[in-house]
Amino acid sequence: MRSVTKYALLGTAMGLLAAVPAAAQSSGSDGGKDKAEVIHWWTSGSEHAAVEQFEKAFDAQGGNWVDAAVAGGGGDAARTNGINRIVGGNPPDAMQFNTGKQFDELVQNGLLRNLDPLAQKYGWKKEINPVLLSAVTEDGHMYAVPVNIHSNIWLWYSNSALDKAGVKPPQSWDDFFKDADALKKAGIIPLAQAGDAWTQVLTFFNVLIGEGGKDLYMNVVKDRSADAIKSDAFMKVAQTFGKLRNYVDDGMQGRQWNQAIALVIDGKAGFNFMGDWAKGEITHDGKVPGKDVGCIPGLGHNAFWIGGDVFVFPKNAKDEKGQDLLAKVMLEPKVQVAFNKEKGSVPVLTDISTDDLDACATKGVNLLKKEDYVPSSDILISPDLTGSLTDLVSSFFTDKSMTPQAFVDNFADIMAK
Repeated sequence: MRSVTKYALLGTAMGLLAAVPAAAQSSGSDGGKDKAEVIHWWTSGSEHAAVEQFEKAFDAQGGNWVDAAVAGGGGDAARTNGINRIVGGNPPDAMQFNTGKQFDELVQNGLLRNLDPLAQKYGWKKEINPVLLSAVTEDGHMYAVPVNIHSNIWLWYSNSALDKAGVKPPQSWDDFFKDADALKKAGIIPLAQAGDAWTQVLTFFNVLIGEGGKDLYMNVVKDRSADAIKSDAFMKVAQTFGKLRNYVDDGMQGRQWNQAIALVIDGKAGFNFMGDWAKGEITHDGKVPGKDVGCIPGLGHNAFWIGGDVFVFPKNAKDEKGQDLLAKVMLEPKVQVAFNKEKGSVPVLTDISTDDLDACATKGVNLLKKEDYVPSSDILISPDLTGSLTDLVSSFFTDKSMTPQAFVDNFADIMAK
């Protein structure tokens, strides 16, 4: 999952619907197999290993997986590709989105299959985490298959880097900045940050929830409360987030998320704020999450941010039987465990044993069991609003001349629209 991205194409693309020719549609399977062309954006080493679990299981049950991975843009390029194809009359069989409102307009325009018949056949609505089920349901109907539960608000740290700097893992934000100063003095990058805007927004939400707490997050993001945004608590969040700008290195611009966490894995940087898919890179590199690379689920105020990835199944795709098989396979317990182990996330099925999860995943599961969580911003706000906030957050993080007060004022203006 890379859930906080600018996404404004859909409204424009919907204007093309009237021009879609009926002749563009086709159907049928390939060589007796149930074919499924799948658009997704999982292209890093650990992501490839994860999506391969779906491919292997699908092919083993008589399917023919046709991979249509699209790299770059935190998912924007893949979504753009898929939406253009859907409105152009040549839809893929399956397409990845993040959990939330990103595919609402596709539903409203009648472009996605209603999955209720499959859900009833396989009992999905009784087995899927209720927060995720609600996020893929509109007017009582299920329109997407959720495949994982991610939390974005993790702080990852290198034990070897902290040891070299003579400091311990932080217990508070004050501790964090003391550690960061020590790391800088020791010649180690304090904060490995990627240059993509969506990664900077994840860092912001780490601060909003970790420094401000769950209630402030919900008041600001869900309720869009002007009083909450103008509060001293939110100003403190803006100041803390702005302070982080002093601890990134010159190599930030142009760095991808997996390259940022790699700096922590290799002990070249002390910290990285990233979702729990970073664990996939850690294990892919032969390291142990919670041991070689430590993890904190929300510095200051521990919480699980419930988000993740889903797959939608467009109408009029080439192989409806392939769609049905792929949807079934993605939610089979064994496949869920295999995929989520590689991805670094948690299965969406509530009755799956999590006894063999790593130490970091166990922390996340315990937070879920205690219902110590918040919905992701993708679930709470529209893609257009997400895009505006992404632009603001990225501008603030990359421009040290912008003051916390200016950030708060602009934030308030965006949320008031």
